[in-house]
Amino acid sequence: MALVLLAGVALVRTGAEGSGPPQPEAASVADGVVADPTPASVTALPASRPGRVLIPAIGVDAPVAEVGRDKEGWIDAPPPENKNLAGWYTGSVTPGERGTAVVVGHVDNLSGPAVFFRLGELRIGAHIDVRRADGRTAVFDVYRVRTFMKKGFPAQQVYGGTGRPELRVITCGGAYATSTGYDGNIVVFARLTSSRG
Repeated sequence: MALVLLAGVALVRTGAEGSGPPQPEAASVADGVVADPTPASVTALPASRPGRVLIPAIGVDAPVAEVGRDKEGWIDAPPPENKNLAGWYTGSVTPGERGTAVVVGHVDNLSGPAVFFRLGELRIGAHIDVRRADGRTAVFDVYRVRTFMKKGFPAQQVYGGTGRPELRVITCGGAYATSTGYDGNIVVFARLTSSRG
């Protein structure tokens, strides 16, 4: 993966000055040692395209489209007019494979909140289900939620492999200004803990 080019997620820059989507709490963003919740019995899944992402804690139940990179080399986002659509970055592994899968989505669009508007509300231990084309569901547990500024975005930390099946869910976050849009990205870090199907 060309980490240098993946400096953030270029999403729709809409919203109201002084208000916006929920941001991660301090308890979810603290750096330091994070207990590894991955059971020893969990093994990576074979490749299979994701079809749907579900995050019950924040009411997400959305289809997943394929996305690549935009003309500036950033991970692209799904079409902004569809507010309930997530995107799987095809330059990453499929969710459940060994490596780091990347799913992105808009925080809002011209009509209001979009698929990942509440992403900043997620807490450590929340579950993310990804339904795959092979009929299996990869189940991930959240172990960190962070906001990173787009300037100096830590691509290696976010996208780099850990030797395990992991998932990153990303949307815009931070402060919003009409002239520049959101100044950061909310990033959810999760590990595969089980699968079913």
